[in-house]
Amino acid sequence: MSRARRRRKETLTGVLFVAPAFLGFLLFYLLPTIRAVQISLTDWNMMRAPKFIGLGNYAKLMSDANFWHSAGVTLAYVLTNIPIQTALGLLLAVLSDRLARAVWLRAVIIAPYLISNVVAALIWLLMLDPILGLVNAFLDVVGIGRQGFLASPDQAMVSIAGISTWRHTGLTALLFYAGLQAIPRHLYEAAKLEGAGEWTMFRRITLPLLRPVLAFVLVTSLIGSFQVFDVVAVTTAGGPSNSTRVLLWYIYENAFRFNRMGYASAISVVLFAVLILVTLLQMRVLRADRSDLD
Repeated sequence: MSRARRRRKETLTGVLFVAPAFLGFLLFYLLPTIRAVQISLTDWNMMRAPKFIGLGNYAKLMSDANFWHSAGVTLAYVLTNIPIQTALGLLLAVLSDRLARAVWLRAVIIAPYLISNVVAALIWLLMLDPILGLVNAFLDVVGIGRQGFLASPDQAMVSIAGISTWRHTGLTALLFYAGLQAIPRHLYEAAKLEGAGEWTMFRRITLPLLRPVLAFVLVTSLIGSFQVFDVVAVTTAGGPSNSTRVLLWYIYENAFRFNRMGYASAISVVLFAVLILVTLLQMRVLRADRSDLD
């Protein structure tokens, strides 16, 4: 078999492997995104034909107090969830790598992630119930007193962030743990011979060499956090007093409660654009395409 023929065969094999994923991306991501942009330029209540209004929906966003409130609530959630989830995941990964590498321990850490978001939200909705919840019963016993949690405007968003952190920290820890396995052990041994302590090795070796994994974790976690919906839908439905009215919940309300599909699509397009910009900024700042191991 000639080299050119073998190369064509390898190319065809690669295309066949990539084709299902590309087809899925085309049907479920690219085409819906293009359709959402088209709808965002119309006034459409799904009861009649769409009416083209150009950038009218985007102009309306600029003066929509509910939109800016939802954006602020979403940002508060992200700033609460991401740092805690990342720090806990990194801590668990380092402890697992340095102290205990048992498979069963990693299985326990990842277990919450294997539960769907809806089931996890239902579990915590019952556990945090002000009257019947186990958490409040425990707080009552130790003398702290019962808390509102999901029923309190001051505590609802923090509680939702806690639920998401509980569920996703295991996956974050597993990703960090996989990254730690790629760091050559002789670097730590050499650092120990030089008298470096654990904190010095973590700061000078572990963190720099984990940068590509850290970038991946932060990008995916940030995108997921900005799209929080199911936990809010199950536990608070945007309340109490709109304290958990995140952007995706506001999009849902406009699309399926107020029948303003064009306006809801405009919000989703703006969110999409913001996520792209934030992702590119993160990739640039964290230099995700480079590794100190090279």
